[in-house]
Amino acid sequence: MSSTILHETSLTPEAPNTEGDEKNPFLVALGERVRALRSRRGMTRKAVAHAADVSERHLANLEYGVGNASILILLQVAGALQCTLAELIGDVTTSSPEWLLLRELLERRDEDTLRRVRVVVGEMLGMGAAAERSKGGAPTRSPRVALIGLRGAGKSTLGRMLAEDLGFSFVDLCREIEAFAGCSVGEIQGLYGQNAYRRYERRALEEAIQIHPEAVIATPGGIVSDPATFNLLLAHCTTVWLQASPEDHMKRVIAQGDLRPMASSREAMDDLKNILAGRAAFYSKADFRLDTSAQALDASFAALRSLVRQALDLKT
Repeated sequence: MSSTILHETSLTPEAPNTEGDEKNPFLVALGERVRALRSRRGMTRKAVAHAADVSERHLANLEYGVGNASILILLQVAGALQCTLAELIGDVTTSSPEWLLLRELLERRDEDTLRRVRVVVGEMLGMGAAAERSKGGAPTRSPRVALIGLRGAGKSTLGRMLAEDLGFSFVDLCREIEAFAGCSVGEIQGLYGQNAYRRYERRALEEAIQIHPEAVIATPGGIVSDPATFNLLLAHCTTVWLQASPEDHMKRVIAQGDLRPMASSREAMDDLKNILAGRAAFYSKADFRLDTSAQALDASFAALRSLVRQALDLKT
């Protein structure tokens, strides 16, 4: 255990009782960012505490805004969450005068304006764009269709059906990641950690983009956790967020043979809802969205087929 620690209190790790205590607004905001980053990464508090080499109680105190963390502890937590200390503290845009000027230009802009700025900047930096040019000069969407969303949304099942219907290659990015690493996703994360997994994920996506001009790509649920990889996906693919209710996500994961959620179904459901809440803002950057809880498989496929064929200007 690291010698650098949070100042301890007698509070429990699960939910510190702070009724009547006046919290410091900065510490409260810091705790909210830690929780949001942890949810976006899909990591439990125990996993982050282990990766950061701090106790769960110390991390819980930090998340609930009562942990007076040293700068070294914050560095360790930032490392565990794979973010910069600036992002953890809440101000990543103060590293240079240009950043400050850009922040002033973009501050208080609406989401649609920010999206258009991101696309233009991506094109300027050579990142490409999902909207390419046809022979006549009119914009047309990329024929690489990427399905995003949590596990259990139907990405693999619907993706295979869609690829067959379109005559495109089907790419299961999880399988490609495993091929690169020579072991399962679970083994990559267990043996080498999240940073190594994200590197394999980026390589697998880069290769899929390079090899397949036309494809349906089923992506891992956590691909939105790495901004660089997600930017690459948005720039080179037509993206569809397959949505489902938390209950359907859980049922489908169990139906796939993963019985781990049954060990503590209430806790697992709470974790799933937190992960979905942490990632929803990123999933919503997809070009399209389809709710697979609203209808049966055949109807979901028909809706997805129609949506994609219309987007790619193909005959329905």
